[in-house]
Amino acid sequence: MIVEDHPLFSKGLSSLLGSREGYTVVGEAKDSKEALELAAEKKPDLVILDLNLGNEDGLDLLKVMHRRFPKIAVLVLSMHDERYYAERVLKAGGRGYIMKTEAGNKVIEASETVLAGETYFSEAQRERLSGCPEGGGKRPLVSVEKLSDRQFQIFNLLGKGLGTLEIAVKLNLSAKTIDTHKEHIKDKLRCGTTQELKQLAIEWVSRPAG
Repeated sequence: MIVEDHPLFSKGLSSLLGSREGYTVVGEAKDSKEALELAAEKKPDLVILDLNLGNEDGLDLLKVMHRRFPKIAVLVLSMHDERYYAERVLKAGGRGYIMKTEAGNKVIEASETVLAGETYFSEAQRERLSGCPEGGGKRPLVSVEKLSDRQFQIFNLLGKGLGTLEIAVKLNLSAKTIDTHKEHIKDKLRCGTTQELKQLAIEWVSRPAG
């Protein structure tokens, strides 16, 4: 089953998987509601999930799906940098992570790996998860690993230029709750002011990939 809000990408992925022997795409969903209904109805062995689902957060959907359907293997396919999301995906119940820039035959390889009951990440990410050094790789601009999933979500939205009220509406939370989270984020990232936090978030979101 494919959960992706871009129809062309979803159709292309469906065509790729459907052409392989042993694979049948039982359905495509574009949001959390459709995904959960389809998973309950079709009971797929594998779900390929995008983290960007319009105004929804695919990581939240992953947690719900893992709780409701623990036997379903979930492979995340996303445009987000694997370094910052792979471990969160693993903790949320996902079995693998592949960036869209590495799609194609890698999707088949990753799918076969997670269906076999193993986890799939790039070699560099496996080294990070095991605590091995990256061989001279650059450190992240900020230590976002300190942030909870919700804080990380808010930090990203701040970096995209959203204010407290806009974030509150998007996440269906109160402005007071968002402000509380921002204070915790400031403490964890050692930001003295809200403006400093906002600037740091903008720089982080705008960082070069890779």
